[in-house]
Amino acid sequence: MSDLPFTFDEWGRLDGVAIAELVQARDVSPTEVALQASHAISRVDPQIESALEVFEDLVLDPNAAGSSASGALFGVPIMLKDLGARYKGRLQESGSALFRGTVASVTDPFVKNLLSAGLVPIGRSTTAELGLAWDTTTTYTGRPKSSRNPFNLQRTPGGSSGGSAALVAAGAVPIASSSDGGGSTRIPASHCGLVGLKPTRGLCPRPLDSSEYISRISTDGVLARTVRDCATVLDYTTQVPLGGSFMCAPVNQGGYLEALNQPRRKLRVAWSTGCWGRPGSVTLDIKTKVHSAVSLLGSLNCDLVEVSDDEIVNWSDFWESYTINWMSARGQLELVADSKGIAAADLKALLTPIVYRMYEASLAYDKRHLWRMMSLNNALTRAYGAFLDRFDVLLTPAYAAPIPDANGTSSTLRDGDVHEWFGRQMDAARYAILCNEIGAPAISLPAGLGSDQLPIGIQLCGRWSEEKTILQLAADIEQARPEWFRQLPHVHVSRAN
Repeated sequence: MSDLPFTFDEWGRLDGVAIAELVQARDVSPTEVALQASHAISRVDPQIESALEVFEDLVLDPNAAGSSASGALFGVPIMLKDLGARYKGRLQESGSALFRGTVASVTDPFVKNLLSAGLVPIGRSTTAELGLAWDTTTTYTGRPKSSRNPFNLQRTPGGSSGGSAALVAAGAVPIASSSDGGGSTRIPASHCGLVGLKPTRGLCPRPLDSSEYISRISTDGVLARTVRDCATVLDYTTQVPLGGSFMCAPVNQGGYLEALNQPRRKLRVAWSTGCWGRPGSVTLDIKTKVHSAVSLLGSLNCDLVEVSDDEIVNWSDFWESYTINWMSARGQLELVADSKGIAAADLKALLTPIVYRMYEASLAYDKRHLWRMMSLNNALTRAYGAFLDRFDVLLTPAYAAPIPDANGTSSTLRDGDVHEWFGRQMDAARYAILCNEIGAPAISLPAGLGSDQLPIGIQLCGRWSEEKTILQLAADIEQARPEWFRQLPHVHVSRAN
């Protein structure tokens, strides 16, 4: 459109830092940028079905969002995942009929941090129901709504942050929020050729009604196209208010963007494409991408060592601990229902089939299982710490299987044995889940396209609170292989009619 400040080819290639620089120079206004993003969403969303809502009032008046004009990303539009950190006065339905029509009564600290960065929330992106799947398909809106991968509309963009990933990959917005309890930031990043960081547990604030104790596996984050956008956002999102974290992680670290321009020390990098206690091995395409990354890192001041599975943790204990945590936590749905005056017997009508099966499965767990889980997690965390005493970074695939179909076997709309369903998800997400259980940071990066012309991601796992190290290494990879980060999908704002 002639009244917009950018062509859609230009818009779809700009990252958040570049847009903020143009706003700072007064070459464009926040309103012009917000309008461009709104039009971009309308160009691609009919195909990818990833936007739930655009905040039209904030598109017309971004100043009303409460974004800080002094933030490094002032004027940059962001889509908020419909789950996790809340934005006061806006709907947050968590992809579920159980929360249909719920309006946030508070702005959670993580979103306040996004506003401090200058980011302008302009809408909500889709999520899997309650964030409980690696596919993003829901029915609570009255019909099956299945978010689609812009590289191939038959495939999922991943989950549970699939809507955010699809919109960023399609060029609608440069940044979108996410959360990650089992790869829900990093798997969509991998599927859509993006950058996705899961920070150290406790580094970023949790929603006011949650904590690392209530949900030790999940952290909030963002999806972006560039490492520098990811680092810039992290400079702000690590601000934790006093009393705002159950964990005692270092607070107010900052300096992540600055670290990208600082010399990096030589790193000891372990790498693995092992089974990690799950059946089946990764595909040749995925192995090839990891091997390419290994070769690249060897030329980037890194010492590389392939490690065996049993050097990392005890995988039998690992999967037992994660499963207990995941399944037993669904018992909280009964408390949610009670707070809404809903009988537990009525949950079945409000939840998708697999999520309801998870709730049923939660009833089999008791306090002995929880004590067992905590004991296992203690041993696992210490074992992984001993492993990282030998290495600075662990390189792996981001996902262990080809990208599934949208609303396919990963969807919560499927019914059947929940343990078989969950087992398949853990098989595919094996590499991502490690850092959720352990609480360490990990970042997913694009490694180019596979033989099916779909993105494949690699993952860098780091030491606790050493996000700067993995961001520096990620930036080195981006600089050495920019083509991995610049693949345009089939559905993109520059190609839409």
